Amino acid sequence: MKIHEYQGRELLDAAGVPVPAGAMIESVEAAEEAYKRITREAGTSLAVVKAQVHAGGRGKAGFVKLVRSAAEAAEAARFMLSNRMVSAQTGAEGLEVRKLLIAAGVDIEKEFYLAITTDRATRRNVLIASAEGGVEIEQVAHANPDAIVKTPIHPLIGLQPYQAREVAFKLGFTGKQVGQAANIMLALSKLYAEKDCSLAEINPLVLTPAREGFVDGQVLAIDAKFNFDDNALFRHRDIAAMFDPAEENPQELRAAKFDLNYIAMEGNIGCLVNGAGLAMSTMDIIKHEGGEPANFLDVGGSATEEAVTEGFRIILADENVKGVLVNIFGGIMRCDIIAQAIANAAKEVGFSVPLVVRLEGTNVQAGRKILEDAQGELTTMQPASDLGDAAKKVCAAVA
Repeated sequence: MKIHEYQGRELLDAAGVPVPAGAMIESVEAAEEAYKRITREAGTSLAVVKAQVHAGGRGKAGFVKLVRSAAEAAEAARFMLSNRMVSAQTGAEGLEVRKLLIAAGVDIEKEFYLAITTDRATRRNVLIASAEGGVEIEQVAHANPDAIVKTPIHPLIGLQPYQAREVAFKLGFTGKQVGQAANIMLALSKLYAEKDCSLAEINPLVLTPAREGFVDGQVLAIDAKFNFDDNALFRHRDIAAMFDPAEENPQELRAAKFDLNYIAMEGNIGCLVNGAGLAMSTMDIIKHEGGEPANFLDVGGSATEEAVTEGFRIILADENVKGVLVNIFGGIMRCDIIAQAIANAAKEVGFSVPLVVRLEGTNVQAGRKILEDAQGELTTMQPASDLGDAAKKVCAAVA
């Protein structure tokens, strides 16, 4: 689960990480008042207006703007709330912007990158840091991998103060900056573990110029990105309450209600498969045969007949779908449940597009008998002997 930047900043603030004052708004009318309040509290005329969407590339797309007056804040808000944001991560259709963050601006002397995620190679959480902040970490890793510092976090005792200080020194912090940066790392590590995060990222973490009260400058988090493990949300009601359904694909939300793993794609061949690995293999072989998958849909091993039927409704609701491939290797999932769901979908929704079905495994004969008995409704169905045969048939049918 993802949350917005303004929500991530709230989590950081509650964890003791210094974050400039900010406020979330949803209308142009609220922009001027928010700007005045935030800048008055911060003692500055500089503020930043940021679109709150679950996609990167906001700055390059023009959806992060520095403003120095209430009128400029309102103008920036009007632009962002009335235009779709198109970036490298959104696709050509872009995203509708419904929420904005107005935050106090800060003078920046240096930018850093700081994050915690899981390193699958070592099976540990890892602190990732770089003195090259403010840009995507993938670019840094590609252009200058030596600029990235990685520190493994012990699964029982967590990130240790000496580790945080070592990282701070490696990033070039000096004097009191070291303690400030180390405290932020420790707070982020604690927050990551307590909230069952899958990603906690501050980019950029900034150092401000020296000023009264901070002779070595101040280390601040001015951006925040958090992802959470869906499986742990039952014990974090506060985090679950931050979920914004407007940022998700409606069909994916619909599938989640039935415990189906569905991801919309841009092709024209709908896929219904049991098992994530088999689903990915199915999409690969469709591509190999010259087709384009329209979705990833894993019904898993414990889906009910009702859930699988809903899966077909979701697939067929996509106007781009010109054919459907069902690929089931029955283990825990029984072939007769899939077959009955196909028959139900034929009666309730109707298959007006070609349907290719490959069934093998548990109760396969019973499943094939159900499909034979439903041939009156399944006039577009073709059986397949194996996955290769199924992919060839569905790709030929939609060509």
